[in-house]
Amino acid sequence: MTIKLNRENDFHINQKRIYRLMKILNLKSVCRRKKRNYTKSTPQVISENVLNRKFTAKNFGEKWLTDVTEMKYGISNKAYLSAILDLGDKSIVSFIIGHSNNNNLIFETFDLAHKKYSDVKPIFHSDRGFQV
Repeated sequence: MTIKLNRENDFHINQKRIYRLMKILNLKSVCRRKKRNYTKSTPQVISENVLNRKFTAKNFGEKWLTDVTEMKYGISNKAYLSAILDLGDKSIVSFIIGHSNNNNLIFETFDLAHKKYSDVKPIFHSDRGFQV
């Protein structure tokens, strides 16, 4: 309270005075800890590192990469681009643009790629982002 009052006003107030006034008014300061957004992964969730940072492929359909990109448009609108890249010829296999960043966006992109190239069995790599 003292820090806030001193920052917002041109005068300096001692912390003892603030404490005394708060005691008279029966006010109490509550300090809350910040909640952590990170949840530690369990061994069931962590996948084996099959790709091992070898981001090259000789043929089409060996290795596919995916990611979601957020794009802002207008005043406060957002769109999300989910794309799958083939490491063999560096081409985009499939992509979808959506208005919400969720698992369905990823699944739809993968389903579209699988429908287009049903005979291909690639290694599918994604960073451990929000969706996956």
